[in-house]
Amino acid sequence: MSDLLTTARDGDVVVLTLTRPDRRNALNLDLCRELHAATVEAVDGGARAIVVTGEGSAFCAGADLDGVYGDEFIEALYRMLHHLAEVPVPLIAAVNGPAIGAGTQLAIACDLRVVDERARFAVPTARNGMAVDAWTIRTLAELAGGGRARRVMLAADTIDRDEALACGLADRAGTLEDALAWAHEIASLAPMTLAHNKLVLNGCTDQDRIDRSFASVWASRDVREAALARTEKRDPIFRGN
Repeated sequence: MSDLLTTARDGDVVVLTLTRPDRRNALNLDLCRELHAATVEAVDGGARAIVVTGEGSAFCAGADLDGVYGDEFIEALYRMLHHLAEVPVPLIAAVNGPAIGAGTQLAIACDLRVVDERARFAVPTARNGMAVDAWTIRTLAELAGGGRARRVMLAADTIDRDEALACGLADRAGTLEDALAWAHEIASLAPMTLAHNKLVLNGCTDQDRIDRSFASVWASRDVREAALARTEKRDPIFRGN
C-alpha cells in the first residue's frame, strides 16, 4: 500500500483514494505516476468502474508547488490526465472538497463528478503565472459552458458546488458512498457499449477506431444476451465480450 494512494476493490468497482491529507492531496510526480499505474492495474484486473476521491477535507488542492515547475512533473501530470480520459471504463470523481488547479483537471479527466457540500472548482493559473494545456480549457468549457470557463480562466474565478451542479460541471450531489452506489449501477451496464460511448464523447477523431468499436459492440455476445434477457423478462448479465 502506497503512502500517496490507496486502492480498494469493491466487487466490480475500484476506489482510488489520494492519501496526502497533510498536503490537501496535492499532486506530485510520484502520485501522478501512481494514479496512472493504478488505473491500468484496475482495468487489467477487470474493474467495470473506477471511483477517484481524496482523503480528508480536500479532493485535490492542485499541483504540489515544490515540484510543479519541473518538466518531468508536467509530463507525468498530462500523461496521467490524458490516460484517464482514454481508460475504457467509466471513472467517477467523488469530489469531497476543493478541487483546485490540477484538482479540477483530475476531476474533469474523470467521466462523471459527484460533489459533496464542500466541493468547489478553480484553475487559478492567472494568479501564479502558470498555464494548463488546451485539453483542460476546452474540456472545462464543454462541461461548464464557455462563459463560466472564461470566468475561471480569465478572471481566476471559482465555481462552487451549487453552480457546478446547475451548469453541468458536476453531475450529482452526494458523498463518496453515493458515488460508490452510482459506480455499482454503472458497473452492471454493458462494458463494450460504455467503452464505445466514452470513446466518442471524449473526442476521438480516428474514424476507423470508432467504426471498429461500433462494429464490435453489435457483434458482441452482450448484445445477444440483452435480447435474450428481454425475452426471458430478466436483467441481462453482461460479460464485456
